[in-house]
Amino acid sequence: MSKTSTKGIWKVISASSMGTMIEWYDFYIFGSLAVVISTKFFPSDNPTAAFLSTLATFAAGFVVRPFGALFFGRLGDIIGRKYTFMATLLLMGGSTFLIGCIPSYETIGFFAPLLVLILRLLQGLALGGEYGGAATYVAEHAPAGQKGYWTSWIQTTATVGLFISLMVILATKSILSPEDFDLWGWRVPFWVSIAMVGVSYLIRKNMDESPVFAKAKKEGTTSTNPLKESFGNRYNMKFVLLALFGATMGQGVVWYTGQFYAMSFMKTVMNVDSSQVDELLGIALLIGTPFFIIFGWLSDKIGRKYIMMFGMLIAILSYRPIYKMMYNTTDINQKTEIVENPTETTERKDNGSSIVTTEKKYTDGTTVLEKKTYMEKKDVQTSVSITINSSDKWTLIFLVFIQVLFVTMVYGPIAAFLVEMFPTKIRYTSMSLPYHVGNGIFGGLLPAISTYFVTHAKTAGKPDYYLDGLWYPIVIAGICFVIGMIYIDNKNKTTHL
Repeated sequence: MSKTSTKGIWKVISASSMGTMIEWYDFYIFGSLAVVISTKFFPSDNPTAAFLSTLATFAAGFVVRPFGALFFGRLGDIIGRKYTFMATLLLMGGSTFLIGCIPSYETIGFFAPLLVLILRLLQGLALGGEYGGAATYVAEHAPAGQKGYWTSWIQTTATVGLFISLMVILATKSILSPEDFDLWGWRVPFWVSIAMVGVSYLIRKNMDESPVFAKAKKEGTTSTNPLKESFGNRYNMKFVLLALFGATMGQGVVWYTGQFYAMSFMKTVMNVDSSQVDELLGIALLIGTPFFIIFGWLSDKIGRKYIMMFGMLIAILSYRPIYKMMYNTTDINQKTEIVENPTETTERKDNGSSIVTTEKKYTDGTTVLEKKTYMEKKDVQTSVSITINSSDKWTLIFLVFIQVLFVTMVYGPIAAFLVEMFPTKIRYTSMSLPYHVGNGIFGGLLPAISTYFVTHAKTAGKPDYYLDGLWYPIVIAGICFVIGMIYIDNKNKTTHL
């Protein structure tokens, strides 16, 4: 391929990005609906345990991603990039659709969470093979000196996938009544994905193989044992470990803090209305997404290292102040209640329980809906939903946007950085493993670990308990920053491409 030609690359970008975006959409739907899913597939007698179990199931999909990277990475380096990520697309789409078909815990009991877990694991395996293939495919089509810019379009797909998942959920909620959405409407976003997967499959089916891989295959220089050459070779293994501990580990926790933990924190710790959280997060993501392209392009000019390292450093230093501001924005203890205005209603259920709903209004326009469920011979269960005013909403949008900006700095250049580290014949395998260990394990476990830290600190009576969940990303990103600054070279490598 010409060193300067971009002929046909937009077709490559479109086909690769659309498929990868749909896979992220499929993967994120589960996280976006974690709160409602916890009431469907897990026992309802302990909401906190059910939510933590949902986050653990969500995290399980991330934990198996490295195994998907090994399995599909090997196939990609042997039979080609195109056919491998067509297979991952179908596996992901089928698993997502089936999650939307599983009966609730009340209907089939223990089999509900078991089936969800199995399908989550299949999703994780599929995503483990998807990203490396798409990033490698685009990079091997891109002109020399422009890898960061062109691969950064792939980097937008994760955020766009999350954004679309939020928009589909909001659209479904707006069409259906709250009761219908809670009863069956939450399944619709899972079902919708099958149509998108079908369209993407047809597009990918007509794509050509990567010219770099096709040339290597024609010359007989492809690998016969990518796993052994990637991880049995001490020289190559050194770069695998450097990619993990010097880049992707920190990138993973920054990414999931800025997107998933921010969402989980607002819904479960700050108790902001779920639809409002989806809306404000969607706006922040929409504003922040172009910066993936900007930092990818900039990495071609000044190098990948310093952009990624600065993103980690500023995140480490800013997280606690940002989350303290977020929490204080909706803290009703700092607002003035309109005392004479609370309303209370009582609803009695057939099972003998009763729900007492109290609505409180505050002078700044904030509304708090508190539901207390009284069960026979059981403790009272309390849930709180805060509807925030316009000013607070835009404050939170800005604070989430800042976190998304950190994400774009560490994530925008990472695909080009990883692709350039490894030779063509083992590239798919070698780059996929550190990426998915860093993102799947270190990043994917973040919501569950951080939520556990917050819950434990709250039980212990710490006044700033809500900040304890941030120690995990701060420590992991801090370790990665030190290793990356010492050992990573800032010069972009082009010898492998």
